[in-house]
Amino acid sequence: MSVSGESRGRSQQMRAKAQELNDAAARSTDPEERRRLQEKARRLQEQSEQESGLMDDRGMDPM
Repeated sequence: MSVSGESRGRSQQMRAKAQELNDAAARSTDPEERRRLQEKARRLQEQSEQESGLMDDRGMDPM
């Protein structure tokens, strides 16, 4: 797999994990746990978007 393909795959995995965390937060009955999961999901989503944006701008992995 190419470097850009690996980066794309990593971004997709991060987005999937962020969705899983958001789903877990929605099921959580503990407000603090819900907040923690939502925050972790938000950070993962932002990181995924940053990597995707850098890859799109350069056409390659930012690393």
